[in-house]
Amino acid sequence: MRVVLFIGFAATALAGCEAMQSMWGGGVKATANLQPTKGSTVRGTVNFEQRGDKVRVAANVSGLRPNGEFGFHVHELGDCSSGDGMSAKGHFNPFGKPHGSPGGAERHAGDLPSLKSDARGDASLTAEVDIVSVGSGAGNIVGRGLIVHVQPDDFKTQPAGNAGARSACGVIQRLS
Repeated sequence: MRVVLFIGFAATALAGCEAMQSMWGGGVKATANLQPTKGSTVRGTVNFEQRGDKVRVAANVSGLRPNGEFGFHVHELGDCSSGDGMSAKGHFNPFGKPHGSPGGAERHAGDLPSLKSDARGDASLTAEVDIVSVGSGAGNIVGRGLIVHVQPDDFKTQPAGNAGARSACGVIQRLS
């Protein structure tokens, strides 16, 4: 009887610790180092952290056109070998949804908020997104490509928001 009670207590304590980790930022983490595609100067670092059923995205990108807006997406493949970012294929879309706004109900899992650059061509973004996950499930982004486009995403044109060519590419890699 004591063993059963102890096992029950231990399981409850473990579940509580996992919930606290999610709440206080102790979730699974991943990162992507964005490298410029041919002819581009765009580069940066993007960090991902699982927080409960959402993923926190923190991006710092430089070399963008000053005072611009840029499409930003998780793509199917973690392959940046082509030089133009096209080897990353299309947007990550494991649930077969149409392209759409990151806050909308109908959208690709890989549809992220746009990057907006300042007068120096630098952009920072912090956002929480759902549908994706870090390290498990159908929405797992680990091993996927991350792309910065040269134009803004209109969030309606199918299949990719008319965001134009790809100016930077990175592979999302798990940290913990």
